[in-house]
Amino acid sequence: MIDRELVHKVALLARLELTPEEETQFTTQLGSILDYIEQLNELDVSDVPPTARAIDVSNVTREDELQPYPDREAILNCAPEQEGEFFKVPKILNAE
Repeated sequence: MIDRELVHKVALLARLELTPEEETQFTTQLGSILDYIEQLNELDVSDVPPTARAIDVSNVTREDELQPYPDREAILNCAPEQEGEFFKVPKILNAE
C-alpha cells in the first residue's frame, strides 16, 4: 500500500520537491496503478511465451547502396585531424 509518507520518501530520493497537494495526488495515483498491477498478477500466464511486442514487427529499412561521395576532399578538410586520405581518430582499444 502506498501512503503519503512513502511518496514523500521517494520524492526526496529522486530529489523532487512536491507540494502537499502533489503528494496527496501521487499517493492516490500510485495506489491506483498498484491496484491495477495486482489485477494483472491474478492472470494465469504460464502458457504465454515471453515477448517484447504484442504483434510481430519486421524491419522495413531499405537496402544499403554504396556510393562514393563526390567531394571527398571537402569532407577531409573539415576533419579536425587527417592522415593521408583518412580521418584520424583517437585510439580506443587497449594494446592487449
